[in-house]
Amino acid sequence: MSQKLTATDVLAIGLMTFALFLGAGNIIFPPFLGHMAGTELIIAMLGFLLTGVGLPLLGVIACARIGGGLEKLTAILPERFALIFSVVLFLAIGPLFALPRTAVVSYELGVLPFLGGSDSLSLAILSVVFFAIALYFALFPGRLVESVGKLITPMLVAVLVVIAVGVFMYPQGELGAPTDAMVSQGFFNGFREGYQTLDALAALVFGVVIINAIRSKGVTEPRQVGRYTLIAGLIASIGLSLVYLVLGYIGAISHELVVAPDNGAQIISQFVHAVFGAWGKVVLAATVILACLTTAIGLLSACGSYFSRAFPILNYRSWVLLCTLTSALIANVGLNTLLKVTIPALLIIYPVAIALIIVSLLKPVLPNPKMVMTFVLLPVGLISLIEGLHAAELAFVDPVFSLLGYLPLQKQGLVWLLPGFVGGVLGLLLTLRTDNVARPIQG
Repeated sequence: MSQKLTATDVLAIGLMTFALFLGAGNIIFPPFLGHMAGTELIIAMLGFLLTGVGLPLLGVIACARIGGGLEKLTAILPERFALIFSVVLFLAIGPLFALPRTAVVSYELGVLPFLGGSDSLSLAILSVVFFAIALYFALFPGRLVESVGKLITPMLVAVLVVIAVGVFMYPQGELGAPTDAMVSQGFFNGFREGYQTLDALAALVFGVVIINAIRSKGVTEPRQVGRYTLIAGLIASIGLSLVYLVLGYIGAISHELVVAPDNGAQIISQFVHAVFGAWGKVVLAATVILACLTTAIGLLSACGSYFSRAFPILNYRSWVLLCTLTSALIANVGLNTLLKVTIPALLIIYPVAIALIIVSLLKPVLPNPKMVMTFVLLPVGLISLIEGLHAAELAFVDPVFSLLGYLPLQKQGLVWLLPGFVGGVLGLLLTLRTDNVARPIQG
């Protein structure tokens, strides 16, 4: 018999979901965006919240409606492409990009201020210790609600509240002047920066983690599972929005502290030190390490679950261990290098993920979702591939990339949107025409 969750359990699962999403990118990108936006902060943050919160929430809703994660969502894709896309997504959100970034950001913001200087040995030691702790929790996925939702996340929330109070009690300046790009394209710059949180991709990965956490509490009835998953997503969305707005504001009023930052890590580090003095290092270290640790635990668990099902040559714990070792090695390339490599991959994967989420949400009203998705996928996938290869500075795609300039919304980073919409309409019309032809004549 299906159980009902108590209010405490619902809150714990919601906090767990919030903590899973609040990772490395969620901390370093809003301050950097805010620094560039200055007085244009509100419009830039609206764009950021759309991709950094809105899309992940839609992803969680899609998972809640179908009662599963990426594997069920990709059922509307061509079988071979579904496997390739899933593997690439889990590698990107896991051991190749997102997982190493959790350790690197923990080092840059949580450890480096105490050391005074960076060196490869200290980064290597931090990577080993960080991933050893994450591995310990990830090896027991049935305990995620207790270990993350009820233990680690409350500590994280408490530290975040301390920072928020300090920001508004001791502001470090006025809203700075925006860059030229922010004046003309503030919303779309924020929209693109929201890509880099990886949260829309994470929603496809964490969906099954959230659902499994709910089921581990004895909830088996599909409607109840979907309802609790949606509530968890809403709690996480509210929490993320508040954190992003505070961090964006920190960046916008930090022009006197940091003139030309390389990344958001420098901004928040200087700001917290200015507000809290010597204790700032401790506050910042606690915030960053706890946030990145919860995300790393969730990602390791999700990757282990997926790869053990897709490639059962290794079991769950073996895949978790392999992902942990790979992530620890890649983390040693450093933050700036990792960010440069991540952007081309995101340009390829993100639009396809957005299209998958939207079509999945429309699935109940589509007569043939698989055909519609195929027609959406062709232009979106091709354009995304071209943009990603161009961002990787591969010259052979330049002639083709120049042709994309004739399409609308290229400067806004949404050149794939109109072709994807047209493809979806064509797929729907073809479906309806095929159905009419196949339907026998009555009378």
